[in-house]
Amino acid sequence: MDLKNTLTALTGKPLDVCSNQELYLALMNLVQRRSAAHVRPAEGRKLYYISAEFLIGKLLSNNLINLGLYDEVRDVLAQAGKNLIDIEEVEPEPSLGNGGLGRLAACFLDSLATLNLPGDGIGLRYHFGLFRQSLANGVQTEQPDPWLTDHCWAERTNVTYPVMLAGQTYHARLYRLAVTGYEGRTNALNLFDLDTVDEGIVHDGIAFDKTAIDKNLTLFLYPDDSDEAGRRLRVYQQYLMVSAGAQLILAECAARGCNYHDLADYAAIQINDTHPSMVIPELIRLLEEQGIDFDEAVDIVTKTCAYTNHTILAEALEKWPRNYLETAVPQLMPIIEKLDALARTRTEDNSLAIIDADGLVHMAHMDIHFSHSTNGVAELHTEILKNTELHGFYTLYPEKFNNKTNGITFRRWLLECNPLLTAQIERQIGPGFRRDAAELEKLKAFANNPTVLQQFAAVKSQNKQALVQWLARTQGVTVDPAALFDIQSKRLHEYKRQQLNLLYLIHQYHEIKAGHLPPFKLVSIFGAKAAPAYTIAKDIIHALLTLSKVIAADPQVSPWLQVVFVENYNVTAAEKLIPACDLSEQISLASKEASGTGNMKFMLNGAVTLGTMDGANVEIYRQVGPENIYIFGQTSDQVIRRYAEKDYCAEEWYNADANIMRAIDFLTGPAMLEAGDGESLTRLRSELIHKDWFQTLPDFNAYLVRKGQALADYATDPMGWTRKCLVNTAMAGFFSSDRTIAEYNRDIWHLGQQ
Repeated sequence: MDLKNTLTALTGKPLDVCSNQELYLALMNLVQRRSAAHVRPAEGRKLYYISAEFLIGKLLSNNLINLGLYDEVRDVLAQAGKNLIDIEEVEPEPSLGNGGLGRLAACFLDSLATLNLPGDGIGLRYHFGLFRQSLANGVQTEQPDPWLTDHCWAERTNVTYPVMLAGQTYHARLYRLAVTGYEGRTNALNLFDLDTVDEGIVHDGIAFDKTAIDKNLTLFLYPDDSDEAGRRLRVYQQYLMVSAGAQLILAECAARGCNYHDLADYAAIQINDTHPSMVIPELIRLLEEQGIDFDEAVDIVTKTCAYTNHTILAEALEKWPRNYLETAVPQLMPIIEKLDALARTRTEDNSLAIIDADGLVHMAHMDIHFSHSTNGVAELHTEILKNTELHGFYTLYPEKFNNKTNGITFRRWLLECNPLLTAQIERQIGPGFRRDAAELEKLKAFANNPTVLQQFAAVKSQNKQALVQWLARTQGVTVDPAALFDIQSKRLHEYKRQQLNLLYLIHQYHEIKAGHLPPFKLVSIFGAKAAPAYTIAKDIIHALLTLSKVIAADPQVSPWLQVVFVENYNVTAAEKLIPACDLSEQISLASKEASGTGNMKFMLNGAVTLGTMDGANVEIYRQVGPENIYIFGQTSDQVIRRYAEKDYCAEEWYNADANIMRAIDFLTGPAMLEAGDGESLTRLRSELIHKDWFQTLPDFNAYLVRKGQALADYATDPMGWTRKCLVNTAMAGFFSSDRTIAEYNRDIWHLGQQ
């Protein structure tokens, strides 16, 4: 049966009279059936990737592309007067992740299936995700972000597993979401939930009773941990994920012939950051229930598990008070104590202990001691782990440490979100890059071809026009498509330094007021959510929104400068912003961004990076060369030295530099106070002068210079700028998650082998 007849049969009526909802459900049914045909049994080792987040985004188009159906479906629908883009709008975005950690996990699942490697994800089925961000009245407020409907990609199963929390048994229900690779196999994302969760207990935004575990356990990703109940809830969530996940792993392996002693021949478990760390003692506990003694169970689990470190930030290297664990998971504490004792026999360095003198359980320490691999996610990040943050562990276990530079699913971030550029690339180098991103490098042959460069510039212009229309429709703002689009979209955190961009914009405001006009109009676009309890991050959002109002109301400044803040930034918004970007802001404090993956997506789509030598920016620099990237600021070594010597005093920088003082003082000047909230703006000003933990001020002047150079180059040499864009796209192939997954498999997992 051809596609048109198939869809007509699924809808029960001619396509031209179907609603978009009916067509969406029919396409969903078609995809699920075609995906099921690509399921293959696992042979040898199978990967289980455990992660608190999977930021998978909308699935329809990605699945159609991977199944080779996208063009045919689009054309059949067009013949019936229907637009596939409109049908895609029907799909709710899954609320299963927040930032780079979750997007990386989603990319990895896609690449595993594409490379025909047996590997499933394990996570939680959050009902409301992180939250839906509202920016009404110039401040971030949080609302639930519902996405679960009667028709959902994550299908309910009859499988449940008992999970003991605080002495009471709960039953984790398995939901399974098919993950089909590009011309590859179909794997699964396994999501756990409780049947008893009650969405109705949420009130006043995202408030709810944090003690009612049976009703709240999977409502939100990263529930507010500003109080003890919230911190305990996070422990409950993590244990639900790893206990149900461990039981699933053992059951699947046993069904394939595993006798548990040989578990490492059947399973490889990747612990994505510290959230799933309790899988180590939980697996040991379950193996002991099968009659395996503690020492052998430890050996089995160590051979099975591997750990990915995503950050050196202390807040993300989880440490739980032992009394939390004794209350929430009392069955694990005897095992964790034995693991601590065993670790202490390997080293006399108390700083490497699992349980410290204050009774805190260090999850990362447990991961490193009792897994066989610890990897960082960019070359610089891994070197920092080895030489500073985890140096004691590296000295103890040098053979465990390795680097796996992150990657992105370039089919989603090029083929799906930028069809115009995809078509242009294919005209130049053929379709091979769809399967092998390394073939993008063939584009370099056209770097000095004026005709091709003009065609690439035309694509960028069309994408900017499309973004302008989307911003008008969804954000209610009017933007000049002829301006330079400067975009910083990522989680709002001080180390990512949206506040540095803020101070630059204030500086530009003053320069324009003084008659020093920039070489080109700049539209500065932000997209970011701040954690609900992260006060300063929310203050930065408020300052940007307030500045946006001040600039828009100034007839002298607004023709040259505009600030846009995209509400509720998510994958869907990213797919609109990234193809239209001219200048990609990657300005984290050197040494603090483990990798970044947004930098790779912008690069792939022909944006030029303005950034510090941090995370994967270092490797982007190596790929494209110094003439095709704008690097500024302190090096990671300089930053690390400042922290070690504790010699940075923000107030000294503030007092010594008139431009810095002018920009910071403007936060509480008359224009901002009239448009914004004095308490929030005063708090942010004080933070920058008296703390500035992420060293915004030492990089301020270097940032001004390099950003000014970028604007000048864009204005005076458009052909040269487009050449930079083309080179960035051409050299982005290295950052394919297919490459990353192949390296994980070669060095760590050895899937399909016994």
